[in-house]
Amino acid sequence: MKTIAFFDAKPYDRQSFSMVEDEDINIRYFENKLNADTVSMAACCDGVCAFVNDNVDKNVINKLYEYGVGVVAMRCAGYNNVDIKAANGKVKILRVPAYSPYAIAEHTMGMILTLNRKLHKAYIRTRDHNFSLDGLCGFDLHKKTVGIVGTGKIGCAFSEICNGFGMKVLGYDPYENSEFKGEYCDFDRLLTQSDIVSLHCPLTKDNHNLINRETVNKMKKGVYIINTSRGQLIDTEAIIEGIKSGQIGAAGLDVYEEETTLFFEDKSDDIIYDDKFLTLISMPNVLVTSHQAFLTREALYGIAETTMQNFKAYFNDEELKNEVVAK
Repeated sequence: MKTIAFFDAKPYDRQSFSMVEDEDINIRYFENKLNADTVSMAACCDGVCAFVNDNVDKNVINKLYEYGVGVVAMRCAGYNNVDIKAANGKVKILRVPAYSPYAIAEHTMGMILTLNRKLHKAYIRTRDHNFSLDGLCGFDLHKKTVGIVGTGKIGCAFSEICNGFGMKVLGYDPYENSEFKGEYCDFDRLLTQSDIVSLHCPLTKDNHNLINRETVNKMKKGVYIINTSRGQLIDTEAIIEGIKSGQIGAAGLDVYEEETTLFFEDKSDDIIYDDKFLTLISMPNVLVTSHQAFLTREALYGIAETTMQNFKAYFNDEELKNEVVAK
């Protein structure tokens, strides 16, 4: 029997992975995140399962190799937290390239609707028996222009939703997708013409802080910015400045560039020392959710199923269809 060290385990992980159990694979669930301080917990294991905020850097890779761990299966699509070059020839890195693009696409539209129609404020008001409509006015999404940055499976799913609302859809991606329901254009045109800019691209060395002071200033005044992809695509200070100046009308953030020590944990009894984050959540036109866009039953099952298939393919010396290799 093979043993897997499963890091950053949450109750919903245990539930979804229990649905795809394999008699030849034993999973040891650890609540700790994977990093240089916790990697020793993987000693005597055959594989590791990691998530978006685990730190699979060169030191961790070398330790896993020293322990004889031959595979790290990421239970997510992104792998910007993994040193792929360090893993080359030492540890196989596998991922879940797709699970439910609809989960994230639908959450994105949910954030837009909440910000636009002030649903979060209306909920609080009516709980306090305040039925005034002052300050709750939004705008029709119909005929507005949405710019989608990244047109993979999630971006394409979101383009379909936007078409359903009667929106004009612009898209930017170095690699065009025939399934995209919109018009491709260059990045500058997308920025200048979009009423809403939504990010659906992976984080790479080339697009770090893609949204910054310069790109924000190119956008329409009052633009909505939505990020359900990776936090480091956005320069937080630029977003704060843009909101204060009125250049940005609202921001919906399911991810945050310094989320590693915050998201997925209960910090309700802790003092948060991240001043930029505290500023964001204090703003009435900013909606922050804690990296939950993927969190649907369908997505969790898909993640668990593909992750277990990845492990079985590795242990059975089969083709590794979802391997990530250094370029």
